[in-house]
Parts: sequence; C-alpha cells; structure tokens
Amino acid sequence: MANEAVIVELLGNGGNPILYNCADGDAFPKGTILKLSDNREADLSAADGNVCAGICAMEKVANDGSLTVTAFTNGIFDLKDAGAGFTVGLPVTIGGANLVKQVAAGEAETGAMLGFALATAGAGGTEEIRLLIGKRY
Repeated sequence: MANEAVIVELLGNGGNPILYNCADGDAFPKGTILKLSDNREADLSAADGNVCAGICAMEKVANDGSLTVTAFTNGIFDLKDAGAGFTVGLPVTIGGANLVKQVAAGEAETGAMLGFALATAGAGGTEEIRLLIGKRY
C-alpha cells in the first residue's frame, strides 16, 4: 500500500491501542488507516466515509495465523489529503485508501470523523492530524 500514516506523537497510554478482529488472510502494513467493520473487525480503508478503527500499529502478514490486529486510536500522525485540502482545526474523515479529507456537512453524525487537522493542507498535501477515535468532539 501507499501513503501510510507516520507517527508524530502517541498520546494517552501509548496511543491507546485497541485490539480488533481480522481475517487470517488480511495484510495490513504498519501505519495503514483501518476502517471499522461489524463484529469489532478492522479492515483496509477504501472509500469516503468509512468509519475509522484507528492506525495499524503493527504489520499484519496475510495467512500468518493471526486473527487480531492492533490499532492506535489516540495520537498525532502525518496523513495525506485525498485531494481537496483541509483547514486547520476542522474535523477530518477517511477520504480513500490511506487518505483523509475534511468532513462534509452531515458526515459528523455518521461517526465517520477520525480527528482534526493541526495544520492546513493544500490539495494532496500531507499534514499533522490529531487522531481521536471513539471520542465525542
């Protein structure tokens, strides 16, 4: 994959990692933005509005026998914009595979927010995002 998140600072208890279920055949590079699926399962983010499970804290190798993956849920990460840019202080959500975008009207109510921008990013730029999974803004 490309555009994996880069850890700037882990907050809380070492990034407040959460253990999620996953399929044995799943492969996630460290730093992958994971989406939340049913039954507490994490999977690759791929589309606008996916609900974020966190940032993959480890490499998950396909068919390694593991049925769990750990994700950071609290920290500051360098993340790449999906194409339109985002503004400092505003909430962001998944904008595609390992990409973020500024939250549009109505998306906040879906639980799709993953955090907020700590800097303004131009179209396709990379900037620091405050990851806050499971928090109410």
